[in-house]
Amino acid sequence: MSGPTPPRAEDGVFTMTASATIDAPVEKVWNVLLDFPSYPEWNPFVRSQVVVDAANKPLDDQTPKLGSTLILTVNIPPGKDGESHPQKSHEIVTLVDHENHRVAWRYASLPNWLLNAERWQSISLSDDGKAKYDTVEVFGGPVAYLVKWITGKDLKKSFDAFADALKKRGLPTNACYMSVIIQYIAEHYYLFCKSPV
Repeated sequence: MSGPTPPRAEDGVFTMTASATIDAPVEKVWNVLLDFPSYPEWNPFVRSQVVVDAANKPLDDQTPKLGSTLILTVNIPPGKDGESHPQKSHEIVTLVDHENHRVAWRYASLPNWLLNAERWQSISLSDDGKAKYDTVEVFGGPVAYLVKWITGKDLKKSFDAFADALKKRGLPTNACYMSVIIQYIAEHYYLFCKSPV
């Protein structure tokens, strides 16, 4: 795969990763990942992720684009509203690759020389035909040592909780399974009727 590549762990102070295999089409999981307005419904880590203009006002179109500014409200450790102390951060979108299902943004609340962090997320097709979610964020700069010391363990929990919640959100619902079963029965009803008793 050509084009930009994720930051390397050796270039930072510490790295956070998470992954999940999801029994759903890649495109469906990709759409869930980019549906920022739905995050409060399912995401225990990123409780809100909003595309904003230069005055930090939410845009009508919440589709991320290269160079978009994001305001994230995150829970570290992960949890529902009221269970954690939410923190806000500004991020700049550095990659939106619909063809390869990759998206990335970098931390922009502090000068880059103090704290630089870029989070990459991707959805790929696993060998068994399922969607594979991967995320990596490399933290660098002097403040990264402080971030690791204060929130390192809870941040890892948050990354894992995001992956787990995305997996649940991306899975077909029971209603979807039921509709498939009903459709199958309807399409093959004549076989049941003609089967010998």
